[in-house]
Amino acid sequence: MTLKMNTLAEYKKVYQESVDHPEAFWSSQAETFSWSKKWDTTLEWDFDGPNISWFKGGKLNITENCLDRHIESRGDQVAILWEPNDPSDQVKSYTYKELLAEVSKTANALKEKGITKGDRVIFYMPMVPELAIGVLACARIGAIHSVVFAGFSAQALADRVDDAQAKMIICSDYNRRGQKMIPVKQVVDDAMDIGCNSIEHVIVHKNTGDKVNWSDDSDYWWHELVDSQSDHCPAEIMDAEDMLFILYTSGSTGKPKGVVHTCGGYMVYTCFSFKNVFQYEPGDVYWCTADIGWITGHSYIVYGPLLAGATTMMFEGVPTFPDAGRFWEICEKHKVNQFYTAPTAIRALMACGDHFVEKYDLSALKVIGSVGEPINEEAWHWYNDKVGKGNAPIVDTWWQTETGGILITPLPGITDTKPTYASYPMPGVQPILVNAEGVELHENDVEGLLCIKFPWPSMIRTTYGDHNRCKNVYFSPFPNRYFTGDGARRDKDGRLRIIGRVDDVINVSGHRIGTAEVENAINEYDQVVESAVVGYPHEIKGQGIFAYIIAKEGVKDVDAFNLGVRTMVTKVIGPIAKPDQILIVSGLPKTRSGKIMRRILRKIASKDTGSLGDISTLLNPEIVEEIKAALS
Repeated sequence: MTLKMNTLAEYKKVYQESVDHPEAFWSSQAETFSWSKKWDTTLEWDFDGPNISWFKGGKLNITENCLDRHIESRGDQVAILWEPNDPSDQVKSYTYKELLAEVSKTANALKEKGITKGDRVIFYMPMVPELAIGVLACARIGAIHSVVFAGFSAQALADRVDDAQAKMIICSDYNRRGQKMIPVKQVVDDAMDIGCNSIEHVIVHKNTGDKVNWSDDSDYWWHELVDSQSDHCPAEIMDAEDMLFILYTSGSTGKPKGVVHTCGGYMVYTCFSFKNVFQYEPGDVYWCTADIGWITGHSYIVYGPLLAGATTMMFEGVPTFPDAGRFWEICEKHKVNQFYTAPTAIRALMACGDHFVEKYDLSALKVIGSVGEPINEEAWHWYNDKVGKGNAPIVDTWWQTETGGILITPLPGITDTKPTYASYPMPGVQPILVNAEGVELHENDVEGLLCIKFPWPSMIRTTYGDHNRCKNVYFSPFPNRYFTGDGARRDKDGRLRIIGRVDDVINVSGHRIGTAEVENAINEYDQVVESAVVGYPHEIKGQGIFAYIIAKEGVKDVDAFNLGVRTMVTKVIGPIAKPDQILIVSGLPKTRSGKIMRRILRKIASKDTGSLGDISTLLNPEIVEEIKAALS
């Protein structure tokens, strides 16, 4: 339900009501959905366990709320609009009626192959409509989906399959990505050689039709299984706290954590946050550029938009193919109203030049969003000026895999925006700042550790197969608090700015300096494309600041460049934050979701390169050796 708010004062009033009466607030949101049986208790919680139950005793199926309940009012409206990798290929679309039929057929195919309620199904697929259809088909029959980004290595895939003890893998033959053809089925075959002993069947979607290895014992073509099925599949009735999906996220130990989300609370919160953050209105075209392999794709390509009855776009390609105007060409072609992407993409496109964006008509845009990491000020202004044209407010959203949905964000047209600030908590969300001892900091204009003191419906319930790990990572650092792992600053007006992971705060001569803050300053220097800052042992300061910088082409005088960077940091933050060491690099080690792996950069800066861990899951593992060689 979209809340009735038009001003900051109205937001504050609604927010206070949601904090004073949280159960009544969330009950009113939940009542807008179809339930087979209404819940007995809105909330039971204990962060010490942790044990959290929302809408206890409630019965539902999330796909009935994504699909069936829309058929009467918008059955012929486009639900999913798919833009292919190659702009000369055909766009595909599915109405709500068509999507329900495809989901039902796929669900029946899964049942034919022995998948039942509670079984785990791994997806390892490109951004094709069949991925969204398959995910919904699992939810239709009560199977638990776990999407693994189709760029992870065979070992990383096998680790996730084995942890989930999955019965089935659904993949494609190949993945088109720009001019590359990535052999997805081959990676699955390699993973099966490593482990995956729980797998009984592999279903392969014919994406390109190129040749693949085949096992008559375990491999099946998607089209041969699905096309002949009935397009009617009754929805499995689920308990509100039944598991909906597992999504693996990297842990500090290197072993992936299987974050568990459940049916009822996740449904209520993703729809609520989607409608309010993006101010979606009937007839709008909404586009999130993420991959469904990440939580952003789960919550804001599939579930949130479909629960809201939206038209949601999926994009198979990359932002720079066939050129750096692809995003903006798509926005013009489909008259996109809400656009949601990552700062990494914004910075990369900014570096390509303004002419790629200026030639397209982006006047349909009403809201533009940022997700994945704090957006630096220079990128914020470019995004605001060149893409939003000053008419489409930026929602700089903060949330995590573990939170299930957006928790801190501006609300377009309601609250104000401020560069680098995620701003205000969503109604119903209660973030606080604490000091290192866990004492809550009540005043404004203060820095601390970001915790959340009260449950929200879409929060993590456990880490799959290891509840103690969930407790130790998120609930043990500060008793009776969910600890985000992030440091944050609250300004004099109560807006929140995420400084970065706590282990991304450098203690220089007793001064706590956030790496994101230093990077923000470095990136304002006009010869810089992107930077990553880490701490390293310094015999005088305790920790020094090491900056890895991707520079624009043609740095002829490195000393002058370094002086320019340090001068800029001194100007923006002060001399205490000047990098002690600067290394110009051609790239930075990143995860597939675009996050910079500062853990690896810290070890290289500290000359501790003997234990970098598994780097095969990086987007660009080769860059690690290049950086090590450049430093030595």
